[in-house]
Amino acid sequence: MKQLIQYFRTGELELIDAPAPKAPPQSLVIESRRSLISVGTEKMMLDFGKASYLAKAKQQPDRVKQVLDKIKTEGLISTAQAVWNKLNEPTHLGYSNVGVIVDKGQLVDQFEIGQRVVSNGPHAEMVRVPWTLAAAIPDSVSDEAASFTVAGSICLEGVRLANPTIGETVVVVGLGLLGQLTAQILQANGCHVLAFDVIKEKVEFAKTFGIEAAQSKSIPENIEYVLGKTNGLGADAVIITASTASEDVLSQCALMSRKRGRIVLIGVIPITVPRNLFYEKELTFQVSSAYGPGRYDPQYEGGNDYPLPYVRWTAKRNMEAFLFLLEQKKIHVDRLITHRFPFEQAVKAYETIEKENPIGIILEYQGQVKRDSMVHFQPLPDKAKQKVDKLSIGFIGVGNFAKSMLLPHLKKLGAPLQMVASSDGLSASVAAKKFGIPKATSDHNLVLQDPEINTVFISTRHDSHARLVIQALQNNKHVFVEKPLAVTLEQLKEVYQAAKQYPEQHLMVGFNRRFSPFSQKLKRALEERGNPISIIITVNAGYIPQEHWVHDPVMGGGRIIGEGCHFIDLARFFVGASIKTVQALSTHGHSETDEDKTMILLSFEDGSQACIHYLANGHARFPKERVEVFSSQRVFQIDNFKSLVSYGSPVKETGLKQDKGHFQEIKRFLESVEKSGQPLIPAEELFEVHLATLLVEQAKIEQKAMSLSAYWKELDSN
Repeated sequence: MKQLIQYFRTGELELIDAPAPKAPPQSLVIESRRSLISVGTEKMMLDFGKASYLAKAKQQPDRVKQVLDKIKTEGLISTAQAVWNKLNEPTHLGYSNVGVIVDKGQLVDQFEIGQRVVSNGPHAEMVRVPWTLAAAIPDSVSDEAASFTVAGSICLEGVRLANPTIGETVVVVGLGLLGQLTAQILQANGCHVLAFDVIKEKVEFAKTFGIEAAQSKSIPENIEYVLGKTNGLGADAVIITASTASEDVLSQCALMSRKRGRIVLIGVIPITVPRNLFYEKELTFQVSSAYGPGRYDPQYEGGNDYPLPYVRWTAKRNMEAFLFLLEQKKIHVDRLITHRFPFEQAVKAYETIEKENPIGIILEYQGQVKRDSMVHFQPLPDKAKQKVDKLSIGFIGVGNFAKSMLLPHLKKLGAPLQMVASSDGLSASVAAKKFGIPKATSDHNLVLQDPEINTVFISTRHDSHARLVIQALQNNKHVFVEKPLAVTLEQLKEVYQAAKQYPEQHLMVGFNRRFSPFSQKLKRALEERGNPISIIITVNAGYIPQEHWVHDPVMGGGRIIGEGCHFIDLARFFVGASIKTVQALSTHGHSETDEDKTMILLSFEDGSQACIHYLANGHARFPKERVEVFSSQRVFQIDNFKSLVSYGSPVKETGLKQDKGHFQEIKRFLESVEKSGQPLIPAEELFEVHLATLLVEQAKIEQKAMSLSAYWKELDSN
């Protein structure tokens, strides 16, 4: 299938070949018939992509601050690489799609295959969406009319926030697509609608719907117009649907509002609130977020609907309400369609936005798309083919870490990557094209079952790691899996039993920090010791919003399991002896979560000890990671993996950039597989570290030291 993407760095558009997406348990796969280009929103995307780096930075001051903070903690080179990778990442376009369901997840019972639906899917021949962001189309509503639904839902949510009543005067500022729809919705609600736009053609167009529209002039003239139409009282509400860089819009809206009026922002403007105007009139101002409650909530978009008695109008129910308005002929969209293009000419359609003033552009799809799970790209280069006999790699999961770290290092090493898989298909295709991988697929089973592939890299979400590792081992593959290996004790036991059954297969977890040059040099210095050592590891983990999937106990396992295991492994590496007990303590009563503000105390069989402070309540400018080792009247300190200094010892190491060991870790893993050598980290050590990590939460609950020996027996039992 084909999908439209845009490259952030250049603004270039491309129709890319991608495998058809798969349907996770709570999702739908839809074959497209029509999709609507939202001219205002998507023009902003085009303009941002074509802007210079300086202009991009000016548009995102918060991101610039994050970059500057990152430079201070991780260094200029590492930060520049991260920013460059981000700018080179393409994004999909579009969010208002109409099509027919061709596949659905096993937990979806609200829809049927063959049903006609509207969704927030992008411009692509096939799309995958959660069922909570789709709605069934009434028989009397055409595909073209239905394609306005998501855009209409954005307007409907803004109107709901304005809370107009019959007979009230509401001003609509901006008469692009969203403005035209908003004005019609307000008319259907029995409101007196006044509307403005700077473009005369859009004003005249609005008048054909019976909207009382005027061309925007000077601020005093616009205010006088509204006051004249309201007997000097001002508007009851103002809804801003315009997209402009002007800082005068909000002041103008305040001046044309009545006392205690309401202002709602749907479009995009600078938010510089004029306090005196808002104070004197006791105005309310609210920004409308997309098409209703649930949008951008991972739980809702993961398929968990909000109960209707408590959240009457969710994103999905707003879509259904707009479709009802179309069915009842309360909203008319046919005349809003100014252009139609076949999907194959999508790039040409976007050129129209630059040259004309279109309102509604429809992309038309042929249908009957081949639902291939595989797309073939360029063949392997000759140099890589020479390695395939001993090493042939498949890659599963193409998230940010895979794209920014694992895949670039594999490419740099000339590793023979044969196939890459992601469930949405698009990210696999983008990665295949960027990193020279000959096959992209949306079905990870094709990677696991390919007889030519002998090594699999797994970089999916945490809850899938154990299952995929077991399947890979059962298919006689060597495995490199990003941490964690498992998120529950039961999962860890299943992986342990599988590893015992396939001892010839290398199993490696992405514990990269032990391969950092700073860690390696410190390890060599510690070999001279004759006594136990003491380790303090401070992790300034940084805040992650509570709604992020990593906090989800099922999907992510929490931050200690997801990332804290790194530092338990690092302590285990430096000590070189088995972990004996685990103790832990976290904060209590924190506003969001206490789990990511935990102190872990480890004891080792040789008498050594380690204290790990994993804290998410620090400042971003403080170094993210600091390791201190006390040994035989010497102190060693690794500062954010940019330097190693020592006291009482000549050991010293300084790098030009931060180096957490990712490159060396991957290089040595590939070498161990190629040469049929010993596993890079003994399997028992991998499972020991994960067992200790899983016991952290138990140690906090029981408020005592947890011994690993009893749990080892459980892990080893059949």
